[in-house]
Amino acid sequence: MDGGLLLIFRELLIRRRAGEVASCLGLSPSAISHSLTRLRDLFGDPLFIRRSHGLEPTLRAIELGPRIEALIELLGAVVSDDAGFDPGGSRRRFRIACPDDVATLLGEGMVEAFRAEAPMASFSVRPAILDRAMRAVRRGEADVALGVFAQIPREFTSQVLYDDEYCVIARRGHPRVEDSVDLSTYLTIGHVLVGNPDGALADEGPFDRESISATYGEMPGPEVMRTHAYVTAWETAMLMVCATDILADCPRRLARRFADRLGLQILDPPYPPFRFEVRWVRRAGSADPGVDWLLQRIAAAAGRQP
Repeated sequence: MDGGLLLIFRELLIRRRAGEVASCLGLSPSAISHSLTRLRDLFGDPLFIRRSHGLEPTLRAIELGPRIEALIELLGAVVSDDAGFDPGGSRRRFRIACPDDVATLLGEGMVEAFRAEAPMASFSVRPAILDRAMRAVRRGEADVALGVFAQIPREFTSQVLYDDEYCVIARRGHPRVEDSVDLSTYLTIGHVLVGNPDGALADEGPFDRESISATYGEMPGPEVMRTHAYVTAWETAMLMVCATDILADCPRRLARRFADRLGLQILDPPYPPFRFEVRWVRRAGSADPGVDWLLQRIAAAAGRQP
């Protein structure tokens, strides 16, 4: 693999026509054809398939695209005097592994930052939580992971983005809930829970069973609560709550974001609230000015949250 092959791969992925790539890079069509053969041998994949409309990238080529772009930028940093990242000229696609609710909270600020500073770059979000998110960074499938992590292995570095806690949401105008909810109502009124679709909570959900049991007695499990639905996304739960008389536990920042739009009440839970920190995680010792820039924009988006 050499820098020339990387550039040809990137341009083929962007332009999808060998003739245009040859003209852009000042090479002959035969040189592009020869390089494409080398790339196919190197990766063991056709990479680009000839169609009537041009060259169609395979799934493998699409997956390689962000990595190739990152390699080109790192090579540029090595030979550059300032070894920095130029967001205005970058075509890099940054890869983020995080839960859907974190992406929902940070997405607006991230899009605005990319539009203003890096109009040709982009970011993709891969839904992942806990160890799965860190595993994506370890394998090179993501540049950074965002979320709640119980432990940070030595191979990673991490920083807190924001603190949050769970609240209870109900629709405005609810016949039994107004401004507050007691434990009896909370347990009997009916819930939608965000967890695994087979009916098991993802990691005991928002409940700190020991602290609740010490305050209220033994904490009833989801089998005791009137639970009508299990869903995998907070947004789905909020839409169900705003249209029915069921309740849901929800991260408070997310509830604030959509409360007025969906007509939701935000209530303190009838148990000691479950608090948590949302962090970013990246590889320790990784010299990547592009990821440094990305993390600064993520932190700025996090700082805009209510």
